[in-house]
Amino acid sequence: MIASFKNKALLNLWRTGRSSKIDSRVFARIRRRLDALHVATKPEDVDFPGFNFRWLMGFEPTRYTVHVNGPWCITFTFADGDAEEVDFEQYH
Repeated sequence: MIASFKNKALLNLWRTGRSSKIDSRVFARIRRRLDALHVATKPEDVDFPGFNFRWLMGFEPTRYTVHVNGPWCITFTFADGDAEEVDFEQYH
């Protein structure tokens, strides 16, 4: 389950299906990734083809990422079976 968001625009997209701060052309891609993250019980549960799932070095607790489009990714931590601090950011 998604327990918390760091990005308010991403939270709005999750709750309402809309966000004025995120390009509407990637809404469907983001929603698929958030839906997968919401039912995940461990980080590896979102390791699907095309998601480019990986862990990010240098973060404590460990942060993970799934690719959305271009440099844009959804990043998150995982604790007690829940995704936390879900963010939408440019990560290279």
